[in-house]
Amino acid sequence: MVDAAIFDMDGLMFDTQHIYDEMWGSACKKLGIPLVPGLVEDTRGTIGKNMYAVIRRYYGSAVDPSKLWDENKRLTYASLEKSVPKQPGLDDLLTWLGCHHVPMAVASSSERDIVRHNICTAGVERFFSDVVTGDMVKRSKPDPDIFLLAAQRLGTDPSRTLVLEDSPNGVRAGHAGGFITVMVPNVARPTTELLKLADGCCRSLFEVRDLLEEGQI
Repeated sequence: MVDAAIFDMDGLMFDTQHIYDEMWGSACKKLGIPLVPGLVEDTRGTIGKNMYAVIRRYYGSAVDPSKLWDENKRLTYASLEKSVPKQPGLDDLLTWLGCHHVPMAVASSSERDIVRHNICTAGVERFFSDVVTGDMVKRSKPDPDIFLLAAQRLGTDPSRTLVLEDSPNGVRAGHAGGFITVMVPNVARPTTELLKLADGCCRSLFEVRDLLEEGQI
């Protein structure tokens, strides 16, 4: 049995990653610039300096990274204002962990207001002891800082702490931090690299619960 569990949010807990992905195109159209192939994939799971570095890599000095990201956020928040679609198995997994007294935290690259909005709208905030967001650390995923801070606040050792992620950058961050990292793919599919880095790959959160119940995680 793990000592604690840390959940990513977008794509892992909620089926929101495709909304963020779609909004890149809308944001680019709004700003009158083309959506460069590869941008969407490389920005998943990042924020802040890492996010801006990715945008600069694709656009150079032709685009202000903060303006493009702010437009993406504005459009995304408007889309999520009323409802947040849960991933299948989320309630079952949270309930199982709660019944076994496993402390849980959310560690998301999204900003704190949107994380709070999503978990409250979905009715799952009661399960989480803490929420750690990208603006609380200097380096975003694929650096492990956000997971390390979450583990510190939970009072657990990374080697005994489960990290659940759907994005490549999140899996890389969990592995880099020495966590028990399980990938639950959503938009991004597992590659040979990710399967080597992750301690497991599950088709759904139902499968994560089953493996925990069987003592395989």
